[in-house]
Formats: sequence, C-alpha cells, structure tokens
Amino acid sequence: MAGSSPSPGPSTLVSVLLAWWARRPPAAGAAVMTAGILSVGLRLAGYDVLSDIALAVTVLTWLGLAADFAVRLSRQPRRWLSDSGSPAAPSAVAATTVLGSQFSALGRQTLAGALLALAVVLWPVLLFLALRGWRRGMPGSVFLACVATQGPAVLGAAVAHAVRTAWPAHVALVFFWLGLALYAVAVYFFDWRQVVRGHGDHWVAGGALAISALAGAELLKAGKGPSYLWSDDGQHVLHSMTVTLLVLALAWYVVLWAAELLRPRPRYDIRRWSTTFPLGMTAAALLSAAPALGAGWLRTPGQVLLWIAVVVCLAVTAGAAVGPLRTIRSTGPR
Repeated sequence: MAGSSPSPGPSTLVSVLLAWWARRPPAAGAAVMTAGILSVGLRLAGYDVLSDIALAVTVLTWLGLAADFAVRLSRQPRRWLSDSGSPAAPSAVAATTVLGSQFSALGRQTLAGALLALAVVLWPVLLFLALRGWRRGMPGSVFLACVATQGPAVLGAAVAHAVRTAWPAHVALVFFWLGLALYAVAVYFFDWRQVVRGHGDHWVAGGALAISALAGAELLKAGKGPSYLWSDDGQHVLHSMTVTLLVLALAWYVVLWAAELLRPRPRYDIRRWSTTFPLGMTAAALLSAAPALGAGWLRTPGQVLLWIAVVVCLAVTAGAAVGPLRTIRSTGPR
C-alpha cells in the first residue's frame, strides 16, 4: 500500500527492546511478582494449566531480572547502588520467594529451598539500602519492605510443611513478626494522599497485609503437621492474627477500589504492576486461608478476586506493550 512503512527488521526490534530494558526501573520486579502470585492463585483454585503458563512467564522474567541484577552489580556498581536505594528494590526478594513458593507447591523442595536461601541472603542487603532513603511522604512502594520480609515467611512455612521439618517454620515465624513491625513503620512514612493520587504502587499498602495474611495461613498449615511446632496458645495467636490481617487486607481492597473509581487513573504507568500484585495476593490469601482457617466459603470470594486480578493484569500487560510497539514503529525504515 502506498505511503505505508515497512515493518522494522529483527535487529531494530531487538535494539528497541534492549533500550527499553536498560531504562527499566526497580519497580519492574513487581511484574515478576504478579505473574508468580497469579500462578499460585490459579493453582490454589485448581486451574493447573493456566498456573503452569503463568509459572513459565514467572521463570523467564525472573531469569531476566536476575541476569540484569548480576550484570549491573558487576559492571555498573554505582548504578546498582543507586537503584538499590529505591524503596522498590526489595521487590527482588519478594519475586524470588514467590517463585520459590510455586516450586514448593510442585514438590520441588530442593529448588524452593535454594531460592529461600537466596532470598534470605539478599534480604538484609536490599532492605538496608532501601531503608536509608526512607523519609516522610513516601509512595506506596515503602510497603515493599514488609512484602519482602513476609516473602521468606511464606516460603519458609511452605517448605517446612512439605518436608516436615521444624526449623524453616521457626525462621518463617521470625520473618512474619518482623514484616508486621516493618508495616507499622511504613505506615508512619507513607504519604496517605497517594491513595487518591498514586499511579499504582499505593496498592502495596493493602498487598502487604494480604501477603502477611498468606504467611499466617502458611504458618498455620505448617503447625498442623505431625511435627510439634506451636503450642495451643501460639496456634490461637496465629489464627487470630491471620483473620485480622485478612479482614484488614480486604478493607484496604475496598478503599483502594473506591479511590480508583472516584479518581480514575487509566493511563499506563510501570507502577501499575504494583497494583496487579496486591490484587493477586489478596485472592491468593483468601484461597490459602480457606483450609488453614477451616473456612471453605472463602474459596468463592477468592476465585472472584482472582479473576479480577487476571483481567487487570491483562490490561496492564497491554498497556506495557504499547510503548515499545510505538517505538518500534517510529524507528522502522520509511
């Protein structure tokens, strides 16, 4: 057709994608977390094929982020330190534990344990670098410190339950309480105006409570195994705390959706990946808590929230694809 531009060649496509990847901020780790938690939720809901597809996406994106992490650390240490000072940097820990949780659910406990060890090694480093930049009026990504701390709690409890070993569960319990303490601190530094002004990462305020509830549910499951883990009082405290966290996470869910409806923010922003992760995490928390709390009725709202998360994830994915596609078209031969 006259006047049309030929499609850009493979070399142009690769160069554009590489340029886009080079500008990727630490917040992109939330994309890995999103794919991972959707895979977890889909498996809990019984959609194994869809869960496997999401798992494949998680593995590929995690490998890409891990390679980028290693290259920047070895070749661009100053830039690595700068990026690691972002409040979103601890998402690398959370992404690693979410991936490990999937492997644990599939019975690959050795691999899950290796990812747990990696997350525990990364956790103090990335958390320390992120905490140095905390100040009043922080965006919602400040709650990723809690998310990154609850990640090892979830994975440690899952591994402990699978291999019937007590010590990973006790380590997980320490991370669980540390995560709640960090949430309380993050509340102090959070800019509450972000609820109506934020561009996506304000949802982590609710997602952090959802992953805390998921950690509580996993600890309850581990405690119900043949190994003696928690006393009756300890089990009761965990049960009450999990219920409380779940209620608070759902309250945040309602408030944040109401804020989105009152002040729509439809334009794509990379921070929207920090919206999709909390949506999926809230669904996964409900689905996991159903058997842990003996409340099977939670599966129905959990599945409803899961499909809402899937739809929002697809919309964000489409928004993420628009920018690179426009660049490819604009750089194509005329």
